[in-house]
Amino acid sequence: MKLRTWFLLPAWLSMVLLFAVPFAIVLAYSLMTRGVYGGIELPWTLESYQRLFDALYLAILWRSFAMALAATALCLLLAFPAALFISRAARHKNLYLQLVMLPFWTSFLVRTYAWIFLLRDTGLFNTALQALGIIHSPLPLLYNDGAVLLGLVYGYLPFMVLPIYATLERLDPALVEAAADLGARPLTTVLRIVVPLSRPGIVAGSVLVFIPCLGAYLTPDLLGGGRTVMVGNLVQNQFTTARDWPFGAAVSIALMALVTLVLVVFLRRESEPLV
Repeated sequence: MKLRTWFLLPAWLSMVLLFAVPFAIVLAYSLMTRGVYGGIELPWTLESYQRLFDALYLAILWRSFAMALAATALCLLLAFPAALFISRAARHKNLYLQLVMLPFWTSFLVRTYAWIFLLRDTGLFNTALQALGIIHSPLPLLYNDGAVLLGLVYGYLPFMVLPIYATLERLDPALVEAAADLGARPLTTVLRIVVPLSRPGIVAGSVLVFIPCLGAYLTPDLLGGGRTVMVGNLVQNQFTTARDWPFGAAVSIALMALVTLVLVVFLRRESEPLV
């Protein structure tokens, strides 16, 4: 056996034990029948996959896709100016990067609960608006799609900022100076020079944000209050409350297939030459 094979063996074993085996178990569960009192039993069937085409579950899938896409777009809209500012900062660049990574120092669960205290009827926002006389009754800021979208953007924004910053940091300033010398305005320079050259960071950040948002469970559960059901909540409900393991496994497989499809599309777009 070659030396290279010995070095790669631990990685291959880890992939088999931590990915291939669990995937095979979930796939087998999805092809079996739900037991009378939960669990799984024979015979093999495709009924769980057929149920995925029910209008209710298609709506949940579409809602998850739309929320993940909206969160990714908002993260990109907010992250690109921030990353551009940090990459061009002459001083305190490390401080700005630390501020971007500061949320990682706190538990994601704690940060999500903090938004509950801010958005609830007696929270900071409603209390401040009522004290200023802007509103007379609390606004419904919590337990809706807007609160879930806010939580997703807040939670995954750093994953968009850092890859874009890494790309912009390597951008040759001479290209921007050349565009200015040729008479290009700052906005034109950004749109025609900076954005195309930062595409690898944009693609990487979009993948890092979209995929976790698509399968998000905690944020919709806490900030949506059961009113905003996404795919992650559907899977959790099938394995716990409904005790329908085959259908929960089928939803998980379908989600993995969708994520893989999105990832393939992103990678193909990334491999396309710049025009």
